Amino acid sequence: MTEHVILAIDQGTTSSRAMVFDRKARILAASQQEFPQVFPKPGWVEHDPEAIWQSVLSVVHDAIADAGCLPRDVACIGITNQRETTVVWDRRTGEPVYNAIVWQDRRTAAKCREYAAGGGEELATSRSGLRIDPYFSATKLAWILDNVEGVRERAERGELAFGTIDAFLLWRLTGGGEHRTDITNASRTLLYDIHRQCWDDDLLAHFGVPASLLPEVCDNTFDFGTTDAESLGAGIPVAGMAGDQQAALFGQACFHPGMTKSTYGTGCFVIANTGEKPLASGHQLLTTIASRVDGRLSYGLEGSIFVAGSAIQWLRDALKIIAAAPESEGIAREQGVIDNIHVVPAFAGLGAPHWDPDARGAILGLSRDSGVAEIVTATLQSVAFQTRDLMLAMRDDGLDVELLRVDGGMVNNDWLVQFLADMLGITVERPRITESTAFGAACLAGLQRGVFDSLEQLERLWQRDALFEPAMPAERRRALHEGWLAAVARVRSVAQEP
Repeated sequence: MTEHVILAIDQGTTSSRAMVFDRKARILAASQQEFPQVFPKPGWVEHDPEAIWQSVLSVVHDAIADAGCLPRDVACIGITNQRETTVVWDRRTGEPVYNAIVWQDRRTAAKCREYAAGGGEELATSRSGLRIDPYFSATKLAWILDNVEGVRERAERGELAFGTIDAFLLWRLTGGGEHRTDITNASRTLLYDIHRQCWDDDLLAHFGVPASLLPEVCDNTFDFGTTDAESLGAGIPVAGMAGDQQAALFGQACFHPGMTKSTYGTGCFVIANTGEKPLASGHQLLTTIASRVDGRLSYGLEGSIFVAGSAIQWLRDALKIIAAAPESEGIAREQGVIDNIHVVPAFAGLGAPHWDPDARGAILGLSRDSGVAEIVTATLQSVAFQTRDLMLAMRDDGLDVELLRVDGGMVNNDWLVQFLADMLGITVERPRITESTAFGAACLAGLQRGVFDSLEQLERLWQRDALFEPAMPAERRRALHEGWLAAVARVRSVAQEP
């Protein structure tokens, strides 16, 4: 094995990132580029797939150059991506037939109620482990088929391809040569049977999706294809792929049952590794696939929060009360914990454990002397409150988590991570590499191509940056959380009014 590097492509909701790692898990270079968000109507969120593609090409070339490498020096590529976001494109030209419909999009909320009726919810949960919700890919795909002129007819003739962002990028990187996805992304479509590990004919029929659209489903470690010279300038094997949250679980070395991570990016996603057997939740958490490596399957139990870091972006870009996200830490540190104001950032509805697509954001408890500091602090606190909602649900489902590994851009905020430990009442551990999604993709690709030789080696490469122990009295913790739950109840009651 020559001293080649690994390239990780991390295609996220608001930006694309490329990172170059060496075989000792050291970051040699990183490049990141934001791309436009498209909001055609309230509750609708789209991306231009061409803008995503161009941003990926840009950051990949920049990262390789910044690492002092040439494309031929790259041993392999790992891809991780925003999950559930849905693209349909022409198999001949590669051109999308419509914008990508983003996981945050709520346009199919009313239709989901129709899909869920008459046994649909039971079918979906028993086969896919998911709920019928606008969050997942199936209803987005059905919307494109039914609302973009001529698309259903073209799909039935086999002219079109569907994929989440990973599959779209693979198609483009290989010059249209490969139409594949990995099992974690497939498990988030509402079309995949996570028990039999195959696309499900009954779910396809329920949502009206032709099977001809679907990609081949592969392990997370797999030779997915080789890039063509036109895209990257060299033939590089794409050898690892996973949805962003499962990639973060892998990058956090949560390889054993009970190990749990929480990622704080655009949203917040808690996943616990539950091992070889799926754990059905009684509290509206999701049963999902954590990984399949060399044919060995691990399941996960997941809670999804739709808005975390994007709430800080809202403070910056919409309210313009901070100039940059890192300012929020100093503001909250000076302000201190508050209990009289709550920001409920339900901009795209509420995820687990509430699953209310009609809820919308609100600020409650304002008084004449409320100002920027209170709103910023309450927004940060909302992230910890929502995580506590998920962890309590996991506990009630039989998972007693004693240590949580956190990652993502938000966890560079020490104040937030300490408040998180205080609200959860457990130890919170932050890794040296907080971009665990990209690192996880690199680990998967490296395993497949022999850069890394085992999971045990990856466990040794994982390094802690900081440990946060809870310091808040339990009574104070409960009181703060009760205030949050009261605020959520108010938001939900307004959404239910005619």
